[in-house]
Amino acid sequence: MDNNIKIDILPNHFKKLDGTFDKDEAIKFCGRIAGVCYNREGYYKLENEPIERTMRRVDLTLNNGHHSVYDHVLLNFNLQNIPKLLAMVINNEKQYTTSEKSARYTPVERKDNSPISEQEEQLYNKWLKLFEVKIKDRYGYIYNDAKIHKLAQENARYLVTVFMPTQMIYTTTFRQINYIASWMDEYIKTANMNDYLEKTLATSMAEFIDCLFELNVLDEGLLKNEKHRTISLFGKDLKEKENYFGDVYTTTYQTSWACLAQAHRHRSLDYQMEMNTEFSCFIPPIIEDDNSLVMEWLADMEKVKNVHPQGELVTVNERGSYDKFILKCKERLCSAAQLEIQQQTKETLMKYKNALENNNHPLASDIKKYSYGARCTFPDFECSQDCHFVEGKKLIRKI
Repeated sequence: MDNNIKIDILPNHFKKLDGTFDKDEAIKFCGRIAGVCYNREGYYKLENEPIERTMRRVDLTLNNGHHSVYDHVLLNFNLQNIPKLLAMVINNEKQYTTSEKSARYTPVERKDNSPISEQEEQLYNKWLKLFEVKIKDRYGYIYNDAKIHKLAQENARYLVTVFMPTQMIYTTTFRQINYIASWMDEYIKTANMNDYLEKTLATSMAEFIDCLFELNVLDEGLLKNEKHRTISLFGKDLKEKENYFGDVYTTTYQTSWACLAQAHRHRSLDYQMEMNTEFSCFIPPIIEDDNSLVMEWLADMEKVKNVHPQGELVTVNERGSYDKFILKCKERLCSAAQLEIQQQTKETLMKYKNALENNNHPLASDIKKYSYGARCTFPDFECSQDCHFVEGKKLIRKI
């Protein structure tokens, strides 16, 4: 008997010629997989079993909540014109891979039926030019014009609504997309239609669900939501949570929508957010030394506060394990990372370090080696390309 490991690729692409999902064949495929746990001869024997037996197994798994077999089918969605906040909602649900268009490479342009107002577009273009001047004046010695333009775009978008359309490839499982749709349905039912953010988000969720129905992706058995789970992004009374740092940690802080979207890339950590009662916004450090520009920035932010610009500060609670946080540091403590999330990660790192030292925690000696600067100073990180940017390596850059 051949006992060597062998791997085959099973079919997992169920797209019809009309572009819709072949749900029936996908369900049958998962129904056969459900028999692997007790079939002596494995999957290939199940491929040839009577269809009645497969469908009995399908009926059993769909109706008793044993839905894990429906995670074996992946769907690759090309999401176009999806509101940024809706993208953040689904990116907070963990079981996914996403490739999203970067704000660094995306100019803000109003189009027909665009959620972006003329005022936002004007302010974006105004600050795009101001940022280019400020960045070139301070960092023209290290950044070329193309890089300066990208960084200016990244900062000017703080003035644009969190409902700004974006594009992304989103891959998740057959089960998970159904679960997400069911959680969205719960959100829609309870949304405050007198609140601009909740109403706009609920409307976009309803449109998202309609698109999934049109693609034949949703199935009644997977939409039941017997556990009454809800969208994970939105928390409550987050400011009342106490910070804790040990083998695991939880911390609450203020950050912008844009920074929170960056944080979602760290799927091994958990994030929840809550709106603040009073409007406040992130101030890009590149203008902090010019009081008149700061006042102008605050005044312009005030003009667009009703559409929830991406620079609006929200309360965020972050939770996870020590080792996963260090992995975040190995991504975000870098001169190439978005500045705001680099600053926020550094702030959490120092809180973590101080707490461990004050409590004589065994990890205190370990975290110290990550506290001297950017990730290129870490003893267990290899940088593939030296930036030669001293302020970046010292984590004191302004852009």
